[in-house]
Amino acid sequence: MSDKLNSSGGTPPAEGSQSGVATGASAANQTGTSAAAKTPENPAKVAFASFVGTAIEWYDYFLFGTAAVLVLNDQFFPSLSPVASQLSALATFAVAFIARPVGGLVFGHFGDRIGRKQMLVLSLLMMGGATVAIGLLPGYTTIGIAAPILLVVLRLIQGFGVGGEWGGAVLMAVEHAPRHKRAFYGSWPQAGVPAGSLLSSGAFFLVQMMPDEQFLTWGWRIPFLVSALLVLVGFVIRLKLEDSPDMQKMHEDESHAVVPALEMFRDHKHSLLVGIFTLVGSNTLFYLVTVYLLALAPAETDMSRGTVLLAIAFGSLLDIIAIPLVAIFADQHGKKKMMIVGSLVTAAVSVPIFALMMSGQTWAAYAAMVLAFPIGHSFVYATSSGFIAELFEPRVRYTGASISYQLCGLISSAPAPLISTSLFAATGSWVPVALYMAATQLLAALFIATAKPKDEVKADEPGPSTPGSPITAR
Repeated sequence: MSDKLNSSGGTPPAEGSQSGVATGASAANQTGTSAAAKTPENPAKVAFASFVGTAIEWYDYFLFGTAAVLVLNDQFFPSLSPVASQLSALATFAVAFIARPVGGLVFGHFGDRIGRKQMLVLSLLMMGGATVAIGLLPGYTTIGIAAPILLVVLRLIQGFGVGGEWGGAVLMAVEHAPRHKRAFYGSWPQAGVPAGSLLSSGAFFLVQMMPDEQFLTWGWRIPFLVSALLVLVGFVIRLKLEDSPDMQKMHEDESHAVVPALEMFRDHKHSLLVGIFTLVGSNTLFYLVTVYLLALAPAETDMSRGTVLLAIAFGSLLDIIAIPLVAIFADQHGKKKMMIVGSLVTAAVSVPIFALMMSGQTWAAYAAMVLAFPIGHSFVYATSSGFIAELFEPRVRYTGASISYQLCGLISSAPAPLISTSLFAATGSWVPVALYMAATQLLAALFIATAKPKDEVKADEPGPSTPGSPITAR
């Protein structure tokens, strides 16, 4: 396959080079594109903006998971038995995962055709609007059956919006980054996910300290309504970014895929399969720890929900710090190797995580979160953004990365709390749940080992900045 960049006009400028900027400006003038559009963004600025925007969107998304465990069953399913009410609330949480692949497909199509930036702004507004609406939604006692129906609709909108968030945020960071530092810069939107978990856990820790009557009546709505301010911040930050160099180059060359999804399914079948299963273990771990254990530990031990929320927030904080550090090692030693090792380590600590958490001791809950987040979750999740991006060519990358990530969420994240609840109900033991989590890690390692990236950067390759990455001619 031919390299379209080389055929269209020489070697791209190096990151930060003055002569490179001048060369880029000259090329832009020759093609009728403004010089300003060709000036590369500082990759650190883009990575930080991706981190902030992703943290806000996942704050919105995780609020629902926390609320589903703590309050939504009473507010929207009061006529059911306690177990059925809890399962209904968790099912409402899971329904968003059905919409996520659809959102990934739609946002991916326009992200590959129009631009990464525009889709990121739209996904942020969609997610924020749905979250605020949930905070204003009357309960079952006020509007009857319409309440849970509207709750499901708003959760579907959340899922559709977040379906386009991950792929766009990751690609903005990865495609602006120097090629030999893709894992590091791509890890910043990854760190936004535990940051969102930290914010949502912290918000609910504060409001659940209210008297139960006030918390159940209106206090739980406050974290959802606060989202309006956070979305405004993220909106301003994202509007100031330029689109990625790969996207600008495709505009210049008019080399977009006509229908990115069709091309991706035709030419990247194995990459899609690997992308789907890359995070099956990491996602299962994350949702069992942040959603399922939040319900199980207070019910089966003497720990309060506040203690568990603080432990989750502590683990999330460590995860934010660990993710970019792990990514540095991945750039040095290889993404695939790091992710396989991380999956095996997480499988090994699955039973200890549950054993510590279910001991009922506060110190053990914090120790469990250390194993779960900076040791388990970060080793795979930190590296996955650059790894999955390299599975696909730029012209179908938004579509491929988004569908991979969102289908993975559908088969791993969505059913994890439901499967775990059913396993515990059937056996009365947490051991099968821990073994289920370990098995997903081994499955992920198996698929990661078969990966054949299409745009891979070797660990010792002093590659140029991403504007030089290949855009393959058809």
